[in-house]
Amino acid sequence: HVQLVESGGGSVQAGGSLILSCAFSGATYSRRCMAWFRQAPGKGREAVAAADADRRTIYGDFVEGRFTIDRDNAKNTVVLQMNSLRSEDTALYYCATRDGGAYNYWGQGTQVTVS
Repeated sequence: HVQLVESGGGSVQAGGSLILSCAFSGATYSRRCMAWFRQAPGKGREAVAAADADRRTIYGDFVEGRFTIDRDNAKNTVVLQMNSLRSEDTALYYCATRDGGAYNYWGQGTQVTVS
């Protein structure tokens, strides 16, 4: 079965950087769309970034060029490089993938706190 395991969260000062990583297992990875979502306390979940099988990427409007999503099809991983972090980026970040349509596989989440 599909498993997603995130790592790399933590606490950082505003303006700092973090790299989140997600390891995928349990199915064929290379043709999947991979995405990062986040959810802040009291707010709904929002899409941060996604990369399709051809490594085309899309980002939430709030990213404003600060984040980069990149996937490694040889290692079955996807990373989210986050720079110029702001306090409003504080959230639980989730890695997700899908069989088709809506995202239906989720990791356990990794906390990012920006102070």
